[in-house]
Amino acid sequence: MSTIEKGRAVVVKLGGEVVKGAYLSAICSDIAELSRSRPVVVVHGGGPQATELQKRLGQTPNIVAGRRITDDATLEVMKMTVAGLVNVDLCRALVAAGARPVGLHGASSCVVTATKRPPRIVEGGGPDPIDFGHVGDVTGLGEDLLATLVGGGYVPVLACLGGDAAGNVYNINADVVANRAAVFLDAAALVLVTDVPGVLRDVADPSSRITRITKADQRKLVDDGIVTKGMIPKLDESFAAIAEGVRAVHVVGRLQKGDLFAEIETPGAKGTVLVP
Repeated sequence: MSTIEKGRAVVVKLGGEVVKGAYLSAICSDIAELSRSRPVVVVHGGGPQATELQKRLGQTPNIVAGRRITDDATLEVMKMTVAGLVNVDLCRALVAAGARPVGLHGASSCVVTATKRPPRIVEGGGPDPIDFGHVGDVTGLGEDLLATLVGGGYVPVLACLGGDAAGNVYNINADVVANRAAVFLDAAALVLVTDVPGVLRDVADPSSRITRITKADQRKLVDDGIVTKGMIPKLDESFAAIAEGVRAVHVVGRLQKGDLFAEIETPGAKGTVLVP
């Protein structure tokens, strides 16, 4: 079985807002360069694109505490946007930057295996358990397939869908897929690329970036209303990955060429680094 050397891989997660944003070419340039010296696995979301298509189709997105409830119609939208439009656009940008991307989704040989998420209480979602519908929890990663691609000089680009042996497909938060990938690969670093330059004390002020957050800091930031909406699950999943051994999680955004390297080399230099 092919394997990716432990402690060398970098997992880079791009939000859907990043794929359609002005900074994509600079990020892809850094990913292309990084992939020439070490294994890189890219994971992406597609929330904004999915919401836009839902509205065009007359659907009302149902998002609770930053998490999308996925009924039958919503799952169809996620397949079209995440595994289709967004994956193609990201691969196109990586090709233009000189990388060799291979677009995949969770059902591609079950490269991301998952089971249906049971109803559960989530922070910011009220006191009762919430049934998120066709939303999955990651149970495994097709490391053999990923290692084969990486060994051939390719960059796997994973859409945030999961699959199982029965042929079910699940919508999964891209941060969850990226965090679990980092755990399974024993990654050297996990970089979450957003449309803001890290975790901010004031969302209107990029200079209010917090360079370092501990688990204790996270609780206070949520209680004080500084961390809200989609940043809540992002930090939840990241600290869960850290608890399982991921060495460093970086939240960055609005990157210029070279910034990805700078943040990996000097945590907190260009974003927010999360530590135990």
